[in-house]
Amino acid sequence: MLGSGAKAAKPSFVSYISPEEIHIKEPTEKEVNPYLLPGELLLCEASTVYKYIQEDGSNRGTYGKLVCTNFKIAFLEDDSASDDNEPQFKNKIVGENDITLQCVDQIYGVYDEKKKLLTGQLRKYPEKLIIYCKDLRVFNFCLRYTKEEEVKRIVSGIVHHSQTPKLLKRLFLFSYASAAPNNTDGRNHTVMFDTLEDWRDELERTKGNVKYKAVTTNEGYRVSEKLPLYFVVPICISEENILKYEGRGIPIWCWSCHNGAALLKMSAFPKEQDDSTSQMQKAFLDGIYKKISKPPYELLKMDDLSSSLPSLQDIQTAYTRFKQLFLIDNSTDFWATDVKWFSLLESTNWLEIIRRVLKKAIEVAECLERQHTNVLLIEESATDLCCVISSLVQVMMDSYSRTKSGFQSLIQKEWVIGGHGFLDRCNHLHKSGKEEAPVFLLLLNCVWQLVQQYPPAFEFTETYLTVLSDSLYVPIFSTFFFNSQHQKDINTSGESLKTQSGPFRFLTVWDWSVQFDPKAQAFLNNPLYAEKPKLDKSQRKTARFKHQRQLSLPLTQTKPSTKRGFFREETDHLIKNILGKRIGKFINSSYEPLNSFREFYDSWHSKPVDYHGLLLPRIDGPEIKVWAQRYLRWIPEAQLHGGGAIATAAKILDLMEEVQSLQVKMDEEHSQAFSGDVCSVPLLRNSARLSSLFPFALLQRQSIKPALPTSTWKDLEDEDDLVKRDDEFVDLSGDML
Repeated sequence: MLGSGAKAAKPSFVSYISPEEIHIKEPTEKEVNPYLLPGELLLCEASTVYKYIQEDGSNRGTYGKLVCTNFKIAFLEDDSASDDNEPQFKNKIVGENDITLQCVDQIYGVYDEKKKLLTGQLRKYPEKLIIYCKDLRVFNFCLRYTKEEEVKRIVSGIVHHSQTPKLLKRLFLFSYASAAPNNTDGRNHTVMFDTLEDWRDELERTKGNVKYKAVTTNEGYRVSEKLPLYFVVPICISEENILKYEGRGIPIWCWSCHNGAALLKMSAFPKEQDDSTSQMQKAFLDGIYKKISKPPYELLKMDDLSSSLPSLQDIQTAYTRFKQLFLIDNSTDFWATDVKWFSLLESTNWLEIIRRVLKKAIEVAECLERQHTNVLLIEESATDLCCVISSLVQVMMDSYSRTKSGFQSLIQKEWVIGGHGFLDRCNHLHKSGKEEAPVFLLLLNCVWQLVQQYPPAFEFTETYLTVLSDSLYVPIFSTFFFNSQHQKDINTSGESLKTQSGPFRFLTVWDWSVQFDPKAQAFLNNPLYAEKPKLDKSQRKTARFKHQRQLSLPLTQTKPSTKRGFFREETDHLIKNILGKRIGKFINSSYEPLNSFREFYDSWHSKPVDYHGLLLPRIDGPEIKVWAQRYLRWIPEAQLHGGGAIATAAKILDLMEEVQSLQVKMDEEHSQAFSGDVCSVPLLRNSARLSSLFPFALLQRQSIKPALPTSTWKDLEDEDDLVKRDDEFVDLSGDML
C-alpha cells in the first residue's frame, strides 16, 4: 500500500475497477420502498445510488435507492438487514439516512473531481452529489451507476425542493397537519402563554402581579401584528399609550425577581425620523419613563442591546465560519484541519460571541439581584437579542426555568409567543438569506455552557438541548415555523381570525412522544438532577418571603446613589442611539464602578453553589467550550471510545440502578408499594465501547477506521524522521477500538 508521499516508480498495473466496485456487493434487485408519513408524497427517486461512508477514506459504502418527498430526502439501503447494535436512541420521524428539506444547507455536485454549488436549473448533471446539512451531517452519493434519466430527475428534484424559495403554505407542516390524526394534547405540562390565564398565573408565580398587569389590548391584533394577543405591562401604562405607536416605546414585562425588581423589554423607535416625529416620540418616552420611575417601581436601568452586543450579521458571519470546521467530507480533511484546530476555532469568533452574551446576562442579573434595579432591554424589534438575554437571565436566576417543563414554558413565552421570527431567522422558506441568523441556536449554546458547568442544577441533559436544536428543522411541529402568533393564527384557520376552528391542527415540539419512544425519552432527563425539596405546610408559612435564590447571593453591600433617579448628562448617549435625540432628565440610569461586575462575579464564585439559587456561568478563558455532542457527533475521528463524560455517567447510573433495586427490595420487605420510577435511568450496557458522543454515536463497527497518511505528520515531526516514513501509514485502529 502506497502512502500519499510515495516516490516509487510508476506502477505498470492499471486497475479498471473502481474502489466502489471492489468494496461493495452488487446491488440487489429487491424492491425497497420508503416509509411515508401522513401527507407525505414521493416526488422522485433513483436506484443504484452508491452512498459513501463518511468516516472512511477508502470509498467504502453501500448501494441503495435515493428518494425525495415533500418532507425529506432519504437513502434506502438495498441490504436492509437489521443491525445487531440496535440504537437505544432512535428518532421515529427522521431516520439516520433521512434529511428534512429544511435541514439541507448546501448541495454540491462533483464534475471531474471538482465541486460546484448547485442552485436553480442545471445544464449538466454531476457524477457525485454532496449534501451539507444544518445539523452538520455530510452525505456523499455517487451517481455513476445510476440511469441517466433517474439522475436528472433526482438531482433536479432535490435541488428544486430544498433550495428554491417557496410559499409558507407549501411547507410540509400544512400537509401533515391536514392529514395526520392529532391524538395528543401536545402540552406536556408546558405553559403555552396563548391565553390570558397563562400570563396571570406567571405573574402570580413570580409575585409580579402587584405592579404589573396582563392586558387584552391587542385582541384581534388591533395594536400590532408583531405583538402577541396577550402580554404584560406596568399597571400605570394606559391602553391609549399602548395603541399610540403600535406598541413601540412600551416596556413589556418578562419576569420579576424575588426582591421585586423586574426584567422588561421594549422595541425602539426607528432611528431615522424627521424632527417633528422625533420630538413627539421623545415626549412620549419622557412620559412613560416618568410613570415607571416612581414608587412602587424600582430604579430603572436601560440597556440598548444593539450597541452593547454583536449585530445579527456578525453572529451569522461567525457561525458560518464556525460550522465549516465540522462539515468534514472525509478523514483526510479532518486531520488536515486538526493540526491548526485552535487557531481556526479562535478566528471564527463564535465562542467569543457566546462569552459576550453570557457576560451581558450576568450584568443584568447583578442589577436585578444585588442592586434591586429594574432592567429595560431595548432592541429594534425586541424579538432577537432581547429573547436571548431575557431567557438566559431567567435560567440563571429562576430554578423553575431549569426544569424541563419550566424551560419549555420559557421558550414559549419569550420566543414563540414573544414573536421571534423563526421562519426568517432559520430561512425555512429558502429566501435570500439576508434575514438568516442563528439566534435561537446561540441561546442553546449559552444554556449548554451552564448545563455542562452545573449538571445537577438542570432537570434536562445536553442530549435534550441537541435534540431541541435538531427539531428546528422538522416541519411537522408549528413551534419553530412561524414569525409571530398572528402569522400562525391566520394560517391555522386558512381564512381569517373569525374562523375559530380551522382545518389545521398543528403539533407542538414539546410532545416528545411524537419523536421518541419512552426508552429514548429517558436520555432527555437528567438522572443526577438535584430536585428542589418540597416544603410541608408549616415550613411554607415560615419561609414564604425567604426565597431560596438568596442563599447563593454575594452579600456585598452597595450604597445607592442619591442621583440614581435621573440620567446624567454623559449617559444620554444611550437614548441618542434609540431616537437620535437627547431625552430629558426623567429617564433613569445608574453609574456603577468599572470593577462592580468583577466584584459581583468573583464574590459569587468564591461561595458554595446552591443548585436552586442563582447560577453564574464561568466565562474566563477556556471555560467557554465547544458543544462537542452537537458539533462533533458525526465525526468518528473526534470520538473517544469508552471515554469522555459518558464513561463517568455510565458508572454513576450503574450505582443508581443498584440503589433503586435495593430500595425496591426494602419496600417489598415492608409491604410498601414503590413509588419511584425505576425505568427513568437509561441502561448503558457495554459502556467500554460507547462513544464519548453517545447517544448519537453508538457502538462502533469494528471494520472501518481511518489510516493517518504521512502528509499529516510533516507538521509534527523532523525531516530526518520523515525519510524513514516516506511510504508508511500510521494505523490508529488498534488504539481506537
